[in-house]
Amino acid sequence: MASSSSSTHLPYWRNSLGTVLIPMLSGNQIRRMFLDFFVQKGHREVHSSSLVPANDPTLLFTNAGMNQFKDVFLGLEKREYTRATTSQKCVRAGGKHNDLENVGFTNRHHTFFEMLGNFSFGDYFKRDAVAYAWELVTSPQWFGIAKDKLFVTIFKGENGVGRDDEAYGYWVEQGVPKDRIYEMGMKDNFWSMGDTGPCGPCSEIHYDMGVAASGEGHTDCEFGCECGRYVEIWNLVFMQFDRGPDGVLHPLPKPSIDTGAGLERVTSVLQGVISNYDTDLFLPLIKRAADITGVSLEKEEEKEAHAKGAASLRVIADHARAATFLISDGVMPANDGRGYVLRKIIRRAIRHGRLLGQNKPFLSEMVFAVRDEMKNAYPELIESAERVAKVVLTEETRFAHTLDIGLKRLEDDLAPLVEGKRANAEARAIYSGEKAFKLYDTFGLPLDFMVDAARDQGILFDQAGFDRAMDEQRATARASWKGANKATAAPVYGTLPRTDFEGYRQIQSNGSEVLAIIKDQQGVKELKPGEIGEIVLDHTPFYAESGGQVGDRGKLLASDHATVVAEVASVHYPIQGVRAHVVTAKNSIVVGDLVDAVVDRETREATMRHHTGTHLLHAALRQVLGTHVKQAGSLVDPGHLRFDFSHFTGVADEELQDIEDIANREVLRNDRVEIVEDVPIDVAVNEYHAMALFGEKYGERVRVIKIGDFSTELCGGTHTGATGEIGLIKILKEGSVSSGVRRLEAVAGEVSLQHFRKDHQLENVVSTIVGRTDHTPADALRIELDRREEELKRLRKELEQVRMKSAASAVSSADEQARDVKGIKVLVHRADNLERPQLRTLVDNFRNKIGSGVVVIGSVADGKVAIIAGVTKDLTSRIQAGKIVGQVAQKVGGSGGGRPDMAEAGGKNPEALDQALREAYAVVELLLG
Repeated sequence: MASSSSSTHLPYWRNSLGTVLIPMLSGNQIRRMFLDFFVQKGHREVHSSSLVPANDPTLLFTNAGMNQFKDVFLGLEKREYTRATTSQKCVRAGGKHNDLENVGFTNRHHTFFEMLGNFSFGDYFKRDAVAYAWELVTSPQWFGIAKDKLFVTIFKGENGVGRDDEAYGYWVEQGVPKDRIYEMGMKDNFWSMGDTGPCGPCSEIHYDMGVAASGEGHTDCEFGCECGRYVEIWNLVFMQFDRGPDGVLHPLPKPSIDTGAGLERVTSVLQGVISNYDTDLFLPLIKRAADITGVSLEKEEEKEAHAKGAASLRVIADHARAATFLISDGVMPANDGRGYVLRKIIRRAIRHGRLLGQNKPFLSEMVFAVRDEMKNAYPELIESAERVAKVVLTEETRFAHTLDIGLKRLEDDLAPLVEGKRANAEARAIYSGEKAFKLYDTFGLPLDFMVDAARDQGILFDQAGFDRAMDEQRATARASWKGANKATAAPVYGTLPRTDFEGYRQIQSNGSEVLAIIKDQQGVKELKPGEIGEIVLDHTPFYAESGGQVGDRGKLLASDHATVVAEVASVHYPIQGVRAHVVTAKNSIVVGDLVDAVVDRETREATMRHHTGTHLLHAALRQVLGTHVKQAGSLVDPGHLRFDFSHFTGVADEELQDIEDIANREVLRNDRVEIVEDVPIDVAVNEYHAMALFGEKYGERVRVIKIGDFSTELCGGTHTGATGEIGLIKILKEGSVSSGVRRLEAVAGEVSLQHFRKDHQLENVVSTIVGRTDHTPADALRIELDRREEELKRLRKELEQVRMKSAASAVSSADEQARDVKGIKVLVHRADNLERPQLRTLVDNFRNKIGSGVVVIGSVADGKVAIIAGVTKDLTSRIQAGKIVGQVAQKVGGSGGGRPDMAEAGGKNPEALDQALREAYAVVELLLG
């Protein structure tokens, strides 16, 4: 039987796209019903993973249900279940899925969507997958979709891979008419994880949306037409092959199942509407968007289906979902990577709000609408919504300023073209697509806005140039995404068992077997003295870099327990579960050798102090700044800790002091650091109220670090036994990382002691400068520096007055200094160590003194040359100051220019100034002709 979510008290309606009466299920009920169905079939319900893929930098965002199970499918990770079902939050708005401009203007394009799925990891295969899908879709106890509205597809066989006869037979077995089973090729019905690895044929279920969904001229079309009438609602992937480097397909020993059904599409079918945006997953958000933008939803719906106003409301609803979930999962607006895609999504929503006439911030209010609609399925939104809204509001405010700049740039770009049209009405003025794209990409100006602005001025728009620039930008983005070209792990790692980690209990493991040696990405039998490589042991105490904590350092000893065979510089995970020790061999080491793995105690303990200190600082930050503070990244090593956290303004000195005091009070309490192993994830979050940290991938069972009632977090790192072992925590600095993200840096233990010793040394220096005082050393030094700065200002002013007076004394003898060049007085003078304003004043004084003529003054100050030329007004028609100063400046390696009566230049060669000034007379003579 179906769960209560499909009970008969729900109102019944006639599905306008089907032929039978069905319960009117809400989108939330459909999600729940899908999961309940597979739970009843023995599947484990697994919560959606983060939109930021864990341990998979090749992905920009999680974009499919199978992403979180990738290592399971590859055989690199084992879980305690072999069947799973999920409703996975996904984002497709970057890379090859970058079709952002279509969202809101089609029935089924979205940035954020939910993918319903069921998975088998070497358990059941095609027969059960087909049977489950057909039962859920057609049974009156479940979705109850009319069978005569459904079509299925199978792989027809292509490129040397045979037809999927098995799938065909199983669909027939379920009663699907043979004339409703269609065969497709590699492009549509064969799936691969990559160029190599697991792959296999697909089988899809499609729904006939009816004539109403057909495009013009498609009223009699048949299945396979791409007019929009026939919609794929579920894709079943049968992973049965392993594609080798040579392209040959080998049968997998344990074939698996990966299916995906878009919740939004299934909901549109079950609710009898053509567009996903007309389902209850979107309508409440569209209504809220209409309310806060001040438009009438009814009037917009009366317009044609794809009118700009209605499309803009759909854009806002869709993008509000994407922005809310991305920020909740730790992505912050930025100028590259994931943050850049988020920023584009937010700005596109804001632009569409402006098209509706809403110029004030509004998108932050949509965050709470998303929370209210999605909180039952994703309860984490309840806690994160306030923080997300603040991030969005900050971005809205920033974008308003950016957009104003962009509008001014557009006006400046169009102005000369408009002037050209006025001068010659027949001229063909075209606005550059490349320039337009820069405004679109940098300042967020909408394409249609720029097209309209150009057209209103009678200027053609270079659409081809814009499209070309867009394609180039997409190609650049794909190439620059730092994960896209990440090297894959050497194949040998995939053949190795998981490393038994003993480092929570001990820092030395004896008799560890060398399972593999990797050098230059290739497996080798031996590492010779001096060579660098990676070594995998069967068991080890070495912690591998993860969760922000660096890997351990240490050494490997020979079987005599004394001879060092290798120095261990770091440890990492090339694949999940396998620890690779990066070593420099000191003696020959061979696969099969037994070694003692010894972690360096000092570096391990220093790292532990900083890691436990990070937990204390995180809790203290939340106490002082608010519970919106969440980790956004971290680094823990023996020398310091770095903690990135969500916050929207700088942290005041007083707040930093409070945070430091609170953390150190916990140190002094010497609370036991309680470590609870193997806790079910739901128990850890709901009963222990443990905080999950950004970017971490958690399994079904987790490790909880609990420090009294002060801090509880999920963490796999190494920690002190009690807070007193930390010693002392000292915050060094705090600053901005990006919009809405701050960074704290601190030290603990012996490193903080070294820092305080340096501070004490500085205090001694300060006391020799300021003498005895009642002020703190910092305040006393600040007061003394302010006093000395004032004294320096006074002395500089006096010195400048003396220099100016000295230079001015030469004015009285100006007539004697001036030379006659072709009947014009030319005065050349050097006056070092004067500022530019003083030099200008001096030029004016000389011009006034000689009455009519040319003045050239050179100066050197702080190793830089300054040259100023002045020409009296009566001579500017014959000779200009800019030409004079330009030629003189060339002789000192510089350039310059200015007005005809006054011009300035700089230079790089002070030694050449005297010669340049001597040649100034010849320059004037040459210019006079």
